[in-house]
Amino acid sequence: MANTPSRAEQLATLRAGQRWDVLIIGGGASGLGAAVDAAARGYSTLLLERGDYASGTSSRSTKLIHGGVRYLRQGDLGLVRHALIERRRLLANAGHLVHPLPFVIPARSAWQRLYYGSGLKLYDLLAGSSNLAPSRLLDRRQTLAALPGLSPLGLSGGVQYWDGQFDDARLAIALLRTAGDLGASCLNYLAVSGLLSAGGKVCGVVAEDGENGERFELSAKVVINATGVYVDAVRRFEAPAASPVLTPSQGIHLVLDAAFLPGETALLIPETADGRVMFAIPWQGKVLLGTTDTERDDLPDDPQPFAGEVDFLLQTAAGVLAQAPQRADIRSAFAGLRPLLHPDDAGKGGTAALSREHAVLVSAGGLVTVAGGKWTTYRLMAEQVVDRAAAVGQLPAVPCTTARLKLHGWNGQASGPYGTDAPLLAALPGHDRLLHPDLTLTEAMVRFALRHEGARTIEDILARRHRALFLDARAAAACIAPVGDIAAEELGLSAERLAALVRQAGQRARQFRLDDSAPAETQR
Repeated sequence: MANTPSRAEQLATLRAGQRWDVLIIGGGASGLGAAVDAAARGYSTLLLERGDYASGTSSRSTKLIHGGVRYLRQGDLGLVRHALIERRRLLANAGHLVHPLPFVIPARSAWQRLYYGSGLKLYDLLAGSSNLAPSRLLDRRQTLAALPGLSPLGLSGGVQYWDGQFDDARLAIALLRTAGDLGASCLNYLAVSGLLSAGGKVCGVVAEDGENGERFELSAKVVINATGVYVDAVRRFEAPAASPVLTPSQGIHLVLDAAFLPGETALLIPETADGRVMFAIPWQGKVLLGTTDTERDDLPDDPQPFAGEVDFLLQTAAGVLAQAPQRADIRSAFAGLRPLLHPDDAGKGGTAALSREHAVLVSAGGLVTVAGGKWTTYRLMAEQVVDRAAAVGQLPAVPCTTARLKLHGWNGQASGPYGTDAPLLAALPGHDRLLHPDLTLTEAMVRFALRHEGARTIEDILARRHRALFLDARAAAACIAPVGDIAAEELGLSAERLAALVRQAGQRARQFRLDDSAPAETQR
């Protein structure tokens, strides 16, 4: 396992003026996946992220590695098939972060139970040898036993099937560490503000250090635009009049106490009033409720749940759960923007009807863009975009090796979010010192995040290295001061810088707990 280079060491490498084989803009699922793939092929690889890794959509998912049951209804059988194959690969390559999870769809009639059952048999068939376990019909008693928090009113039975669950931000960090192990350089808080070109061809980027304003001009044989919902903005660095390839859509999630859905089985409502599915999923001792689908014509850096979205999820949950959740029961709430491909007839069916399929595009100047997609297919997306980038950059043809590449922390038997790094974590000061009784966050975890996982702010730690802000925003808020003290010690922060990070984290905690004192968005 390679030692983690410090930020200062990596910035020194940039100043040296190296010409990289592959330069990737964006540190979410698609960008980090591309960095792993490119580095695994032996290409010199640099990844730049303007904020923190996975700080956008990639940390705000429904935490599922799945084929997508709702895509069966849309007829996207190819997408489902590819996703189910990738689900198997992730279980094999990142078993410390991805695990099988049973789901139950409740039925209100015998006909409904057979209808859902036949659809899930098709899901089994598409999975083929990648299937986790056969779906099966449940009677009323079995359904209530699997979902103790389900309302029994009008219940006929249900159908059980299996999919995968994961921790999205922790998987992103595993990809970051894997890319580093393979020799890639990755830097967060380094924003790309423009592209360099020579002879009409893109040959690098202009970037600025968000911490001190230092400017860099970085050269590369090929540049990959993997910026999620912001790919159109990067494409317009080269071609200001470029037509959009994405249609933005917002989805939110609410986090409730486990008492609302006890047990280890997830609930799927196959059709809600907005045409989506709704999940209630056990996750890290809580219940994750989501999601919505709200069209947006803007791209805020930090989208917030609209009041109408919160009410919609609470009302939908109240119709199926024995105990109806109220706004006061919400432990945390968060929103994410989906990078949905923009069809020629966008707007006719709403964003809920758009496919999550991805596309790889090459501009006239050779900028390679990967657009759309979802976490489950990140590896396939990376393989395809690096294949294309290698051709554009005239790099040596090297086959992709990531289908069987074990991610950092996984050796086939390690468990827990740190996997094989657990002994290193245990050796740090404060391994047994919990920072809050309602959280698993320890002093050692904070130090580990700062030393080995690229964390630069209090929010990085509370939102993405640990999931405190996503699980219990009030408990996370109580950790801001002690986390700040540790960060100041580890990073040598000035009093002014520490105060700014404390304010930033406090503001974020108020947003996650839907505090009325935090600035709110107005739904359009």
